[in-house]
Amino acid sequence: MATNNDRHEKKKPEREAPPPEEPARDSSEDQAEDQAEDQAEDQAEDEAEDEAEDEAQESAPGQDRVSAPEAMRHAVQQLTELLGRRPESVSTLRPTEHGWTAEVEVTELERIPETTSVMASYEVALGPDGQLLGYERGKRYTRAQVDGKES
Repeated sequence: MATNNDRHEKKKPEREAPPPEEPARDSSEDQAEDQAEDQAEDQAEDEAEDEAEDEAQESAPGQDRVSAPEAMRHAVQQLTELLGRRPESVSTLRPTEHGWTAEVEVTELERIPETTSVMASYEVALGPDGQLLGYERGKRYTRAQVDGKES
């Protein structure tokens, strides 16, 4: 016959031992290790970029200037900043030894009817990277003029 003590005794399930703790690391050690890994990754990326640039320069000699469409965009954007008016068109774009030159048409004075609006032609000098080096206003004319003649 079972006694009271026998009834209340239940076998306790064995607990699994907790995993061994890793030795405590100093946070400065973690930071130093992370920084070293980041520097190694950055250096590898920089080397890959440098190689790609070198290959691009070797495969396309003389291609150190921006493309014609890009030069046009640069001319319009930078002249807009300086004049405070958006150019209507780029009438000429030429490569030079030092980059690009462009003639840009700008409305200087809007009038009604539009054919009487005053236009100006600006000559713009751009470096090979597309940066504006200088500009000069050339002729002024009414919109109705065609090659210096009234229409």
